[in-house]
Amino acid sequence: MRTCVLTVSTSVSRRLNEDASGPLLAHLAEQAGADVEAMEVVPDDFGLIEDRLHHFVDDGFALIFTTGGTGFTPDDITPEATRAVIEREAPGIAEAMRAESAKHTPMGMLSRGVSGIAHRTLIVNFPGSPKAIDQLFPVVAPVLEHAVRTLQREHGGQSSH
Repeated sequence: MRTCVLTVSTSVSRRLNEDASGPLLAHLAEQAGADVEAMEVVPDDFGLIEDRLHHFVDDGFALIFTTGGTGFTPDDITPEATRAVIEREAPGIAEAMRAESAKHTPMGMLSRGVSGIAHRTLIVNFPGSPKAIDQLFPVVAPVLEHAVRTLQREHGGQSSH
């Protein structure tokens, strides 16, 4: 499963802060069987986020995990940039992540992350907190391989869903 991790953070992109979330997300993805071939950092900029997502979709990545930019501040625009790229939402993934997050803190319901499909790529928005990634990645890990296999199946194949 060719995978990319995109950290969305102006402070990390300016080297004011260390990226703790991206490397953790890559590590957990690899433990779940993903082949993380790319990791990038972009600032909280709609056009840059959208451009990088399109680039990785066009490059044939099976999975794109973003971290950061899913909250309530005016700069938190990762979900909107993701929606500009995806063709179909996969709301169950984001709903399961929010439900799990809300078990740990009521603030979990404030995460606005989305999940969806662009061509044959699954994009999942994670919060920018390593603690949240540790809590939420195990929720999505069990479905990743099936999701990728289903997306990469040739057209005309029978689906069980």
